[in-house]
Amino acid sequence: MPDLILHHYPTSPFSEKIRLVLGYKKLAWKSVIIPAIMPKPDVLALTGGYRKTPFLQIGNDIYCDSALICDVLEHVQPTPTLYPDAHKGVARVLAQWADTTLFWAAMAYNLQPKGAAVMFANAPPEAAKAFGADRAAMSAGMNRLRPGDATAAYKSYLRRLANMLEGQDFLLGSAPCVADFAAYHPLWFTVKCVPVMADILNATPAVQAWMGRLAALGHGQMEKFSATESIAAAAHSTGATAPFGHDADVTFQDEHGIPLGSQVTISAEVFGQEPTTGELVAATRTRFTLKRVDERAGTVQVHFPRIGYVLKAVQPA
Repeated sequence: MPDLILHHYPTSPFSEKIRLVLGYKKLAWKSVIIPAIMPKPDVLALTGGYRKTPFLQIGNDIYCDSALICDVLEHVQPTPTLYPDAHKGVARVLAQWADTTLFWAAMAYNLQPKGAAVMFANAPPEAAKAFGADRAAMSAGMNRLRPGDATAAYKSYLRRLANMLEGQDFLLGSAPCVADFAAYHPLWFTVKCVPVMADILNATPAVQAWMGRLAALGHGQMEKFSATESIAAAAHSTGATAPFGHDADVTFQDEHGIPLGSQVTISAEVFGQEPTTGELVAATRTRFTLKRVDERAGTVQVHFPRIGYVLKAVQPA
């Protein structure tokens, strides 16, 4: 199989989620560091519009959203599993909560003025302003928690995580699952990126110990790779390399009345709603796939999970 290429940047929480999954599964991967804010011309050459971080590249297949990336890595390396048989549904539901409700409460707490000042302490003033403008554009129309509400919610969620860890090392048992990695990354941001805000964790030592166990998994075998090399890898790919190619989940599931072969857009429901346009070549139980052509990357397949994403037909001009 072609290389696993992760496009990410060091302080991206969702990237840390995937870096730890790569470590848990002891996978080798190539690291492409991408900008935290727009413009991102090399990113868009591969994704066609999607600009959230991270995304995973395997040949000319581009996998968007950390939830889908976890599924892909499970197919690439089934053991140790992210989805234990006894807790498969609960693990996914808990991960979805962590990636949304927990994440947004944590980040609203983390990026209060005191936290933001630490995050941008060594950057010029215009960097903080540009970051704020970029994230404001990505979150247009979203309801944001106020600092006091976010602090109260975050404290409650940390207590709930501590309750789940009573008598066991991880959230659902003796081994980590997808829910652990999803719940970890917003807390990791608190500790690593805005440590001045990390006192909130002192009331839940069980959560701190759990974080230590997850951090000890490491990031796997990482090798530096450039954006230029990754685009060339897509352009030189000889065809679809999707791990799902031999999976049972290939049946067309039409929920929209949009046939395969149609020109469509796919965009996130809430955060980072920039659309990707292309030909719909798959719509299965769990994911959408678009085929698109880029002058540098060649023909690429861009994959999205169904949950959290909106499919629309492109209306003729």
